[in-house]
Amino acid sequence: MTGDLALDYVATVAERGTTHLEHLSAPEDLADWIAQAGIVDGPVAVTPAGLVHAKAVREALFAVIAAAIDDEAAPPEALRAVNAAAAAPAPTLALNGFALRREGGLDAVLSALARAALELLGGPERARLRWCAGERCTRPFVDRSRGGRRRWCGMAGCGDRAKAAAYRARRRERSG
Repeated sequence: MTGDLALDYVATVAERGTTHLEHLSAPEDLADWIAQAGIVDGPVAVTPAGLVHAKAVREALFAVIAAAIDDEAAPPEALRAVNAAAAAPAPTLALNGFALRREGGLDAVLSALARAALELLGGPERARLRWCAGERCTRPFVDRSRGGRRRWCGMAGCGDRAKAAAYRARRRERSG
């Protein structure tokens, strides 16, 4: 998890356009992702129909984020879907003693994800959205580096692979 809910959610499909590695194959996968993301406290019930709807929202989020990165107009149907998801009631806050709890079902979770995307796209970090330079990676990320020259979605994964490949190429060049 990168700390940006919307970008983490669209990354539940890896390698778009090549292997299209789907991480949300079953309702339980989505319920587990929601628990790991910490959007609400406690389990969220996900039905097969809910999973289909959640994936449709994810794809709309991806289309809108991709358009922003590529400096293009967002597809109107994707924008409508994201705005509709954001318009649903967000997770509610409740105190249990002095412990804060975030509660809500799948629609509340999708609302929180859509709102996170809208905040990102409507805020100053939109200009720092980038595509990962990893050979097969299609993950968007926010370049928060000082110089604005970050190339990979993360060093654990894409960055490590790129650096290891560059090291191996230098070794081959020296020895050959």
